[in-house]
Amino acid sequence: MKQLRSERGQTAVLTVVFLAALLGMAALVLDVGSWMRAQRETQAAADASALAAAQALPESTSQADALAASYLAKNGGGTTEVTFASDNTANDTVSVRVERNTPGFFAQLFGVDSVDVDAMATARASGLDEAKWVAPIVVNIHHPKLNCGSSGGKPVPCFGDETELVLEHLHKPGDGDAAGAFALINLDLSDSGSVGGSTLGDWINRGFDQYMPLGEYTSVPSAKFNDSHVKGALEFRKNDVLLFPIYKTITGSGSNAIYDVVGWVGFRVTGFHAGGSTAKVFGSFTKVIWEGISSESGGGLNYGVRAIQLVE
Repeated sequence: MKQLRSERGQTAVLTVVFLAALLGMAALVLDVGSWMRAQRETQAAADASALAAAQALPESTSQADALAASYLAKNGGGTTEVTFASDNTANDTVSVRVERNTPGFFAQLFGVDSVDVDAMATARASGLDEAKWVAPIVVNIHHPKLNCGSSGGKPVPCFGDETELVLEHLHKPGDGDAAGAFALINLDLSDSGSVGGSTLGDWINRGFDQYMPLGEYTSVPSAKFNDSHVKGALEFRKNDVLLFPIYKTITGSGSNAIYDVVGWVGFRVTGFHAGGSTAKVFGSFTKVIWEGISSESGGGLNYGVRAIQLVE
């Protein structure tokens, strides 16, 4: 009987030891899970801060630095280190490193008060090789409000200045005579047929839902600008920003005219006029961050159109 009582005592002691170990392991698991969640949140903050900073590139690294700090302060805080690099063009890439101290709870029983978690993200601003959600109204590269200066060898439009796009046939040296073309183009290279007013209206209203590369595009007959779908879409998009292709040269006439598209520009539409042999769209050129395929060589002419993406 004494031997049995002794074994019962040993069993009780072992049970207490095992329970303590299990509770300690459970506590550590809870804290480790909390630290892993903090790591994911820190990485998300670093990603978002890098994307916010890249919106100011390549023009202003100081503004990019401020945007990264501001975003982080509003989203959990932490210490941050911001650095810049020149991958395709000068100061087109920003890296943001975020560090946060995360407290332990149950782990304090084992002398672990907190751990440091850190994350890094790199984002790049670039021009586009192809653009999505484009509207089918083209702008001539010689438009005076497209060329108010240059930055980094790229032309800078007169952003915010009220202007108008006269959508009539042009006859400029080297452009050819496009009589009957109203600067409307067929964005769908896979479709060589005519484009209906409803399709044009949809492209103005929503944008072309495929990636549009640079190159040659055929004209759409001038009568389409007076189509109710086109005018209705322009009315609906008043005060919105659309993405218009920029063309360098034009050959042929009417529906046989060919526009050589060399870039894109953002345009805030404030009004329009359609009637007779002339149509006009009123508004101003504006900087835009747009969806598209980023250029690995700097993005050609740019004209204030940029894509922002995480690269690391």
